[in-house]
Amino acid sequence: MLRIGQGFDVHAFSENRKLILGGVQIPHNQGLMGHSDADVLIHAVIDAILGALALGDIGKLFPDNDLSYKDADSMELLKKVLKQVPAFKINNLDVTVICQKPKIAEYTLKMRQNLSEVFKCDLSQISIKGTTTEKLGFTGREEGIAAMAVILLEV
Repeated sequence: MLRIGQGFDVHAFSENRKLILGGVQIPHNQGLMGHSDADVLIHAVIDAILGALALGDIGKLFPDNDLSYKDADSMELLKKVLKQVPAFKINNLDVTVICQKPKIAEYTLKMRQNLSEVFKCDLSQISIKGTTTEKLGFTGREEGIAAMAVILLEV
């Protein structure tokens, strides 16, 4: 049976934080505010998986009032999710990162590689791209980053 899931996440920029997207540290003058490492891309992917399997959302599994997840590595959270959910085969994953800056094109291959390793799938099954909002809204004003993910699973 095929199941589709959609995930969305957003985090505001914050001083004195590393910017991590797709498990890759990206040089930028700010990082993202969050309880964990605030990897907005991975959070959207986790929500897409949970949505496809009708298992709730990331906040249900990793509540922001649980100190054990303070500054957690989101790639490790993704691995933990994969151990907890029913077995599936990934058909494809498509992620869009929405931000005015930084530009992410030179980092997307490494992000795709990180995800294909975690999912144990071919690199061609993972798509990651960036877009801007043409300086409109909070991402356009460079106040934060949003990410959307769509995943097709075979369960």
